[in-house]
Amino acid sequence: MGTAKIAISLESELLAEVDRLVRTRVFPSRSQAVRSALRDKIERLEHTRLARECAKLDPHEEQAMAEEGLAKDTEQWPEY
Repeated sequence: MGTAKIAISLESELLAEVDRLVRTRVFPSRSQAVRSALRDKIERLEHTRLARECAKLDPHEEQAMAEEGLAKDTEQWPEY
């Protein structure tokens, strides 16, 4: 995957913190620190989105569908 250069503006305190992380070798560069932070944030947003979508589901309806599917499967199981 290719990379693209961009320009961003950061508060001086935030930049100082990024520089501290680079200096203490948590990240090899400012760019890597920003990339890592963006990936983490996007991943958390995706998990939040999944949770929001799951909250829209009706648990009783989901349970009924699960039991309906299970009932069909049990008919095919051999007797013990």
